[in-house]
Amino acid sequence: MAHAKEHDYHILAPSIWPLIGAASGFVMLFGAVLWMKGITPWIFLIGLVGVLYVMFGWWSEVIKESHEGDHTPVVQLGLKYGFILFIMSEVMFFFAWFWSFFKHALYPMGPQSPAVDGPWPPVGIETFDPWHLPLINTMILLCSGMAATWAHHALVHENNRQDMKWGLILAIVLGALFTFFQAYEYSHAAFGFSGNIYGANFFMATGFHGAHVLIGTIFLFVCLLRLLNGEFTPTKHIGFEAAAWYWHFVDVVWLFLFAAVYVWGG
Repeated sequence: MAHAKEHDYHILAPSIWPLIGAASGFVMLFGAVLWMKGITPWIFLIGLVGVLYVMFGWWSEVIKESHEGDHTPVVQLGLKYGFILFIMSEVMFFFAWFWSFFKHALYPMGPQSPAVDGPWPPVGIETFDPWHLPLINTMILLCSGMAATWAHHALVHENNRQDMKWGLILAIVLGALFTFFQAYEYSHAAFGFSGNIYGANFFMATGFHGAHVLIGTIFLFVCLLRLLNGEFTPTKHIGFEAAAWYWHFVDVVWLFLFAAVYVWGG
């Protein structure tokens, strides 16, 4: 046959999703600037809805491609490499916040040492006790990561869908509990985002991590829905594997945040 497929690669058909995604991302960024200027939040929200729509539609098509047999071993390998590169970009994203935190901790106001430029945290900043709620949150997130590992082991090594289901449920509940405690901690902070470099660094680093926890929790929840729908096998589970990798990345980032920001920086 002239049009018979004689390779293991999946040649994608033309798609409108990249264009809609780029336009929505620009609108969301432009809207964020307007919101921060106190003009209007609606442009940002319109862009956010567009981005969420693209995420849902595009990933739905990826799942459909898998069901149609387009995800050959070669394609699966490419998807894994792509997600690994995405996580590496996330590592560099958080590296920037750690760089900012340590720079201002070691050189608070200028090129001199804290002995000349003043103490860190700045005078008047009452930091959190790392051995109370932050430590509890650390244990919660680590237990959630263990639950995700349990779910992965149950699927890959035992093909035990029941254990996988309960592992995912436990990971999701603990992830949501972490987010709740993080919000509770923020509501009791003795410092704000603006007016001091410590607060700006603290809320940017931990806040972006909290956003990643929320995204990862949704990621795992989607995997749970797909599992209940009869999807995932020991040999084909790229979506769940990506979710587990992402969740472990979130765990590791939090360990560094806890050690650097809460313990050392406090």
